[in-house]
Amino acid sequence: MQTILGANGQIAEELAKELHRNYTTDIRLVSRNPKKTNDTDQLFPANLLDAHATDKAIAGSEIAYLTVGLPMNAQVWEEQFPIMMKNVIEACKQHKTKLVFFDNTYMYAKTNEPQIEESPFVPVGQKSTVRAKMATMLLNEINNKTIEAVICRAPEFYGTGKTQSITNTLIFENIKQSKKLKVPLKDDTLRTLIWTPDASRAMALIGNTPNAYNQTWHLPCDDNRFTYKELISLASKIYQKEFKYSVIKMWLFELGSLFNKQVKELQELLPRYKYDNLFISDKFKKRFPGFKVTTYREGITQIMNEQNGNA
Repeated sequence: MQTILGANGQIAEELAKELHRNYTTDIRLVSRNPKKTNDTDQLFPANLLDAHATDKAIAGSEIAYLTVGLPMNAQVWEEQFPIMMKNVIEACKQHKTKLVFFDNTYMYAKTNEPQIEESPFVPVGQKSTVRAKMATMLLNEINNKTIEAVICRAPEFYGTGKTQSITNTLIFENIKQSKKLKVPLKDDTLRTLIWTPDASRAMALIGNTPNAYNQTWHLPCDDNRFTYKELISLASKIYQKEFKYSVIKMWLFELGSLFNKQVKELQELLPRYKYDNLFISDKFKKRFPGFKVTTYREGITQIMNEQNGNA
């Protein structure tokens, strides 16, 4: 059996579909209120802050995927994420379950430096520090050979369905709502975005490749990177409609943070938009050359089709 911990988000839904398609129909979905993605899914309500409940949720699993998300709230992250990680690690050790941890890039330096699997953690801010702590907890267990695990790391998402990201919110949601598009900080820095289903497909592939464990993998992205200016130009061509946009400067975000808690929570993440974001996934592409990466043109076309009701 393969178990998805934190089973209600877009990544988890796509992962459940991919596992069912290509690997196993024996899938357990774990969250506080899990909902079936496939007809054969087993639902297991559990709170991962509860060590006993986490242990029961993982018992009998060959592989567990940790894809849990929390609201964008630094205090909640500090209070809950490390406990969840500790509970999951201990349960996986107890039941000899392999662990696949879905991670982000918050802990990397917010510079033009290319990001590779060996890039050092340079966390700045509460959320980045929490994510660095979680990854380090698991890396220490891997290095001590107490667990068989793997870290799958992804940059910012874009995609259909419930995909959540700054780009999805400011660009594609505004297209859907016929609002003027917004770009954070600069429109001329290169972005690396990952198509949500690609992240889930790649994670399923890594999880079901025995010799891929005990290391970190950058999940595959289209290397034909765009600036926001170029991305919006491409979207205009695909939608056959010229999209106007405005660049939101840092001082405007700072002003907005005084009145809006969500904007305040974004402050820590915004500096990465000042610089080219060069997330390198060459290691994955060399190891899995047959994996088809969705191009930005293909992805934006799928977003358009979903918005037009043609998905």
